[in-house]
Amino acid sequence: MATIRMIDIAVNLTDGMFKGIYNGKQCHVADIAAVLNRAWNAGVDRIIVTGGSLKESKEALSIAETDGRLFCTVGVHPTRCKEFEDSGDPEKYFQDLVSLAKEGVEKGKVVAIGECGLDYDRLHFCPPEIQKKYFEKQFELAHAMKLPMFLHMRAAAGDFCEILTGQKDKCVAGVAHSFTGSAEDRDKLLSFSNLYLGVNGCSLKTAENLDVVRGIPVERMMIETDSPYCDIKNTHAGIKFVKSVWSAKKKEKYDHEFTVKGRNEPCLVRQVLEVVAGCKDIADIDQLSRIIYHNTCRVFFPQDLDSVADGLLTGRPDL
Repeated sequence: MATIRMIDIAVNLTDGMFKGIYNGKQCHVADIAAVLNRAWNAGVDRIIVTGGSLKESKEALSIAETDGRLFCTVGVHPTRCKEFEDSGDPEKYFQDLVSLAKEGVEKGKVVAIGECGLDYDRLHFCPPEIQKKYFEKQFELAHAMKLPMFLHMRAAAGDFCEILTGQKDKCVAGVAHSFTGSAEDRDKLLSFSNLYLGVNGCSLKTAENLDVVRGIPVERMMIETDSPYCDIKNTHAGIKFVKSVWSAKKKEKYDHEFTVKGRNEPCLVRQVLEVVAGCKDIADIDQLSRIIYHNTCRVFFPQDLDSVADGLLTGRPDL
């Protein structure tokens, strides 16, 4: 199984579920080590840990420092942008993000600014004007750090693309992760030549979702789990293409050799790759994985692009 190399671009290792905590209740021991071992054995060779606030980004960096294959983002999720103002000093909050990003870049760990963007599905957490203000502000951070952006867009394609257009000189590249939008949204985002789309279980729920994914060129795609969320469920349209399965036990019957039922984890990014291959009718999953791996390195690990990787991609038939 592990001949295929994958990078999971979105793992929420700061989430309580990886500490064994579900809805505030301790159900089992913290098990990040077991989760990571399964990922490495499945062919994942790098993981980007998501930061969604100043505090969470600090924790993401701490986690990333525990393993040479872990990296992270620094930024503020659209639903948490009120933190800038609730802190009492938005500029200090921003400067603290700058300092953290600088520290993480110097350590070779911070590879993107984010998770940032717009989420109009959850305006009860943060109103649109505040979301837009601090989405724009984080382009300054990306520009200062010369880093790509790890982006979030929910039900906000118009404003999202308008801000991206206005700020494009400050954005070297980016990925709109956990993409679940319409074909129209997809095409709007693909019109930005330096923007990629991240696909996970939430991108593969319905027949309509699969149609949208079919229209994403593999050269513009990345794969992710967004774990512990966004697993591919038995009710999802994409499940028929899944070939790799891990035995799971309920959290109440925790066993470190099994995945936890209902908790997504990075080894399962292999299933995302399989569904993409299946719905796009691609027989050569190795070649698909190489292209997606190459896309991911191009944006987040440009120092790793080598002539061997480029050589593998030349002269191939279009997928």
